[in-house]
Amino acid sequence: MREISTEKIVESVSALCLKAAFELPQDMRDALAKSAKAEPSPLGQSMLNQLVENYSIAEKKRMPICQDTGVAVFFVELGQDLRIVGGTIYDALKDAVAKGWKEGYLRMSIVEDPLFTRKNTGTNGPPIIHVTQVPGDKLKIYIAPKGGGSENMSRLAMLKPTVGAPAVADFIVETVILAGGNPCPPIVVGVGIGGNFETAPILAKKALLRHLGDPHPDPKYAEFEKQLLGRINATGLGPQGLGGRTTAMAVHVEHHPCHMASLPVAVNLNCHAARHASLEL
Repeated sequence: MREISTEKIVESVSALCLKAAFELPQDMRDALAKSAKAEPSPLGQSMLNQLVENYSIAEKKRMPICQDTGVAVFFVELGQDLRIVGGTIYDALKDAVAKGWKEGYLRMSIVEDPLFTRKNTGTNGPPIIHVTQVPGDKLKIYIAPKGGGSENMSRLAMLKPTVGAPAVADFIVETVILAGGNPCPPIVVGVGIGGNFETAPILAKKALLRHLGDPHPDPKYAEFEKQLLGRINATGLGPQGLGGRTTAMAVHVEHHPCHMASLPVAVNLNCHAARHASLEL
């Protein structure tokens, strides 16, 4: 059985935290630059061009893309033939976040008690960690720092299964309209359908990791994503909610089997700073 130390995970992932904070993935940058050229609204076009410039400055000067450096959300694929020594994956990722956020002078956003004292932990931890065991002896880690503005605009509905795809689509589009400019459009819309009450939101968040605009492998869902993107961009919300046709860059749907009496639907919006990065150890 292959072994990997928590020290190696901490060193590698702390650097990954900084990469995610400073470097927007190229697919999002390319899509925004393309949208800026096609955006009919002068104000919207100006806003998109400013975003593209902001990403370039952030990468060159090693500064955060956004002042809200977010909650550290991890999706981990842990090989069944890999043994972590020196602690748990949870310990390693918690320490990596504390190290990365401190070294990068990133804003600490996490409070230890959500209701009463709301005292800052001072480490931006603990992070949110989702672990899946997979075949092999590798460790793959995805980080997706998630800001509060877009996260607060997310929604979950437990719909009746008889309502069908039209009602699901209406709920998703309604979520974007109600959000307005709060999630800092242009957004990426993650949708989770199925599972149960806790599964659908995780699916929605995981959907945000997909390469921007890559269609769902199932043609039915790919067409559903395409129709949703068209409807959302027809709302006229536009960049930063100031008008235009570039409200969303993509809609990504993930689904899971569910109970025959249920139809859970979750929508997780991501702002234009759709940050994520990954590594394999």
